[in-house]
Amino acid sequence: MVVVTNRIPVHKEHWEEFEARFKDRAGLVDGCAGFIRNLVLRPEGDSTDYHVVMTFWEDEASFVAWTKSDAFVQAHKKARETPREFYKGSNVFEMFSVISDSADNSA
Repeated sequence: MVVVTNRIPVHKEHWEEFEARFKDRAGLVDGCAGFIRNLVLRPEGDSTDYHVVMTFWEDEASFVAWTKSDAFVQAHKKARETPREFYKGSNVFEMFSVISDSADNSA
């Protein structure tokens, strides 16, 4: 399994509208082969200004196929329309391989 994170620095005064965009998302990723789960995390306290969007995938190939799909383009249309002033800087993309999962009871 792989986990893809996108850390997005959002000005605090835009958090509510930014979060509403995810709550109202089209859900196009949900039916993609290899997709497992999507989490959107709000920062707590003064630890960070980044919202974190996490997607869980069966494998890297499934994620890559999603990024090349028409559904991906449609799903990110709102993001391209979001005013620049929402953001404090550039997003940070990361991909991780899962080496241990406490939810995996098969071991």
